[in-house]
Amino acid sequence: MNKKTLRADGLLLLAAFIWGLAFVAQRVGMDYMGPFTYNGIRYLLGLLTILPLIIFRHGKAKKLNPDYAKEFSWKKLIKCSLALGTVLTVAVSMQQIAIMYTTAGNTGFLTSLYVAFTPIAGIFLGRKTGIPTWIGACLSVAGTFCLSIAPSVFSGGAIAINPGDIITFISAFVWTAHVLMIDSFVHKVDPIQLSAGQFIICGVVSLIIGLIRETITLEALIAGAIPLLYGGIGSVGIAYTLQVVGQKDSPPAHATILLSMEGVFSAVGGTLILHETLSSYTLGGFILIFIGIMATQWDVIRGKH
Repeated sequence: MNKKTLRADGLLLLAAFIWGLAFVAQRVGMDYMGPFTYNGIRYLLGLLTILPLIIFRHGKAKKLNPDYAKEFSWKKLIKCSLALGTVLTVAVSMQQIAIMYTTAGNTGFLTSLYVAFTPIAGIFLGRKTGIPTWIGACLSVAGTFCLSIAPSVFSGGAIAINPGDIITFISAFVWTAHVLMIDSFVHKVDPIQLSAGQFIICGVVSLIIGLIRETITLEALIAGAIPLLYGGIGSVGIAYTLQVVGQKDSPPAHATILLSMEGVFSAVGGTLILHETLSSYTLGGFILIFIGIMATQWDVIRGKH
C-alpha cells in the first residue's frame, strides 16, 4: 500500500469516526431542543464550514478554465440541490426523531444499512446483483431483528418493537435513494457545490419547521452548543470534506469498509459516553449487520467493480 492510499484510508477512517460519534451528539442534542431545530442549525453550520472551500475551488476553477463562467449552470445546480436537499431533509428528520426513542449505537448501525440496500436498489436501474448481495441483505435483516424484536420475543413477554429502530430502518431506504441521486448528480454539477446546495435546503426547511412546531430558546441553544457544534462543524462540514478528499485516492473496497465503521464507532461511543446497555442480542445484531454490509460489497472488495 503506497503512502497516498494509506493517507486516504486514514482520512476515511477519521470521517467514519466523526460520523459515528455524531450519533452520540445527536442523542445528547435532543435534551436541549427539538429534532428539526437541531438539524436546521447543524446543517447551516456545516454550510458555513465548507463555504471557504467552495470559494477557493470556485476561484481556482476560474483561473484554470477561462470558459468556466460560461460552462457553470446555476439552473442545473439549483435543480439538483432542491431534489437532493429534499431527500436529505426527509432522511435526517426521520433519523433525528428516531434517535429520541432508541440508542446511538442502534441508530448508527441501522442507518448504515443503506450500504447494503444500495446495490439491491441498483436492480431497478438495470444493474446486476449477485448472490452475496442477497445473503448480505438477509443477514442485515436478521441483525435488525436481533436489535429490535428478539429481546421481547425470547423473554417470553409480549412482542414489543422499538419505534425508533423501525423509523431508522425505514430511513435507511431514504438514505439509499440519497446515495443513488448523488451518484447521478455528481456527473452534472460540482460535488462540493452540490453538497452546499443540499445543506442550504435541509438547513432552511428544517429550521422553518422547527420555528413552527418547536420551542426555541437562547438558553437551550447555549446549553446544547457542544452537540450542535459537533454535529454541524464536525459531522456535516469536516467529515464530508474528509470523505471527498479520501475517496479520490482510496480503492472502492477500502472506502466501503472504512466508512461502514461509523456503525461500530456509534456503538462504542454510545456505550462509553452515554452508558448505553450492550446486551447479547444487541451485540449479535451489530455483528450480523456489519457482516451483511460487507457481504453486499463482496464484488467491490474482490475488485470486480
